[in-house]
Amino acid sequence: MDIAFSSTVDLAMAIAARKISAVEALDAHLAQIDSHNEAVNAVVSLDREGARERAKKADAALVRGEALGPLHGVPFTLKDMHETAGMKTTVGFPPFADYVAKEDGPVAGRLKAAGGVLMAKTNVASMLSDWQSNNPLFGRTSNPWNLERTSGGSSGGAAAAIAAGMTPFDVGTDMQDSIRLPAAFCGVYGLKPTEHRVSLAGAFPNPGDAARSVRLMSCVGPLARSVDDLSLIYRIIAGSDGRDTDLAPVPVEDMPKLELKTLRIAFAPTFPGFPVTDAIGSAVENIARQLQSAGATVEKANLPKLDLHDDLAQGGALIGMMMEAAQPEPPDEPTPVSRWFEALARRDRSILAWNQFLEKHDALLCPVAMTTAFSHCEPGTPIKVDGKDQSYWMLPAYGAVFNYSGHPALSMPCGQNSDGLPIGLQLVGRRWSESRLLGIARAMTPLTGGFSRPPGY
Repeated sequence: MDIAFSSTVDLAMAIAARKISAVEALDAHLAQIDSHNEAVNAVVSLDREGARERAKKADAALVRGEALGPLHGVPFTLKDMHETAGMKTTVGFPPFADYVAKEDGPVAGRLKAAGGVLMAKTNVASMLSDWQSNNPLFGRTSNPWNLERTSGGSSGGAAAAIAAGMTPFDVGTDMQDSIRLPAAFCGVYGLKPTEHRVSLAGAFPNPGDAARSVRLMSCVGPLARSVDDLSLIYRIIAGSDGRDTDLAPVPVEDMPKLELKTLRIAFAPTFPGFPVTDAIGSAVENIARQLQSAGATVEKANLPKLDLHDDLAQGGALIGMMMEAAQPEPPDEPTPVSRWFEALARRDRSILAWNQFLEKHDALLCPVAMTTAFSHCEPGTPIKVDGKDQSYWMLPAYGAVFNYSGHPALSMPCGQNSDGLPIGLQLVGRRWSESRLLGIARAMTPLTGGFSRPPGY
């Protein structure tokens, strides 16, 4: 058994059957961290001894015949923004350099309660505010496929650690493609659930117990090397938690087993006015052809009659208003409340348009981002897309559309381009349909190819 690259599901089964111990599972991942983290710089705040004690306790519980849950003894990491008791939560921001929460946030607490062994945090963009993971506290994370390229952001440390075999899964946040873009860049899977599906409580350092201002568009979701792992972690972390009052009481269903011939898939190699590399657009079209050959009903998407560039601008404005509300002192000219409600009404129109579109389709297949992993650069530097400069700020555009609308979307690996870099494709579903969306992704895996191990790991 190749422990470091085994799936979460397989690790849990092997530990439960006592084919391997929790300590052996931990040691295999620590060895991978020791071998590769110096170059990749994905893992931060490593709690080696604490994790070993937790793994020993998991093994002792099994000897006593006690099962701790579906993750019994499985090691894992968390993006460095989840509040965790006894471990720093910094979001790569110097004022939070030594912040340790008094208690676990709901996501960390549920994963631990399921038997998971938290090893470390993973690197982020400072304050989660960029599509490269670089910050003054821990430096820059590189892509395991090519160390000269970014792993993406803001969940770049999570995606890189998973791709490099340092952890079987992680949980990130996604306000503007921050799970899906790094997952695509690193060749792993990432799920952004429907808005208000997974608790946002404890999803950012909050030493003063301030009022939570981020209440829209930001979502918490898993990253892993397989759809089955995404489904397992999603089912553990989703649902009402008693702390985030925005959570919808929608049942979390099991992932269904679906046949491609029963599906209706719309595909869009690009969106109007959005740049994309030929390789990514061609990958969308190629999978669409294969889906059709497999018996699915496939059609080129007649996208909603929306100004998607305006949607992105409106989404940015909403984020700006939420950030304004989080400031300790109001600005000299605060945003009028009427503008907030106007922005929500504008967003409602977009949500309803996408709802209507997806009533006719099981899912939309489209790009995750306009390019594959790009070279490390200063934020704001134009990005080459097939040799042509494109705005840096368009990097998350394909994903951010669905943060604005709140629909669930996932990134799935689909081979590599001519430079040997992973291509990720996006699958978008109806609101509250994460389980079905995951089932569609699993049915498509024979076509997309699934996770590939980066050379040298």
